[in-house]
Amino acid sequence: MSEQSSLLSNVRIVLVNTSDCRNIGSAARAMKTMGLSELILVDPIEMPNGQAQALAAGATDVLKNAKVVSTLAEAISDCGLVVGTSARSRTLPWPMLEPRNCGEKLVDEAHNFPVALVFGRESSGLTNDELQLCHFHVQIPANPDYSSLNLAMAVQTLSYEVRTSFLINQQKTFKTEGENLSKNLPKKVIDEEEQFPIMAETERFYQHFEDALKATGFITPTHPGLVMTKLRRLFNRARLDVKEVKMMRGILASIQRVAKASDKTQNKE
Repeated sequence: MSEQSSLLSNVRIVLVNTSDCRNIGSAARAMKTMGLSELILVDPIEMPNGQAQALAAGATDVLKNAKVVSTLAEAISDCGLVVGTSARSRTLPWPMLEPRNCGEKLVDEAHNFPVALVFGRESSGLTNDELQLCHFHVQIPANPDYSSLNLAMAVQTLSYEVRTSFLINQQKTFKTEGENLSKNLPKKVIDEEEQFPIMAETERFYQHFEDALKATGFITPTHPGLVMTKLRRLFNRARLDVKEVKMMRGILASIQRVAKASDKTQNKE
């Protein structure tokens, strides 16, 4: 597998709780026309069957190799960037990307780790909890008077943006490699300060943060409110790198130690 083919294989299309398997087949076809092959199905209501294969046309290999998981968290646990599609404004605004920027960002970060583009249910999209697992949201700027896009159309549109960015990136890579060879310059090595954590590490950080806030009494377990949702939004905007996440978890561990010592002192009294 070439370096460029490997790059596209790091771009993952995730379909959540799809109700009609024919949409899965059509989405697989849309993916393959743009050179994408990594499909993950999260708790599909109807598994791909002959109807899905018929609509997939020549993309039955994408369907055959699709991975089925139970939750979105499982589908994206090893991803460093996750973008969720949202067809409407939410109560709590989230960092947004335009489709063109979305394609650019996915391709750029696919050099370092798997990335995911997440699509929700045909009728209701992604839930708020699912959208909060995403670093960014993307919305296709369809005609406001008739903005009805079916699932396969949405997959096709955003997959095209990924393909466009991939081709531009490919041209730049060939040019840069040629210049480096002529000047005998090594390729850039990405150090830890430029690396983003994968989602499993990010979720552990958020859980650690919540545990620490509960230990200090800042969050009441019975009435947590929107504290963690707002903190997720804050840190998603900041995009902490690997070293920053380690530093923050060290701070949280320190807070927990102080809170535990304080509890022991109060209990003795």
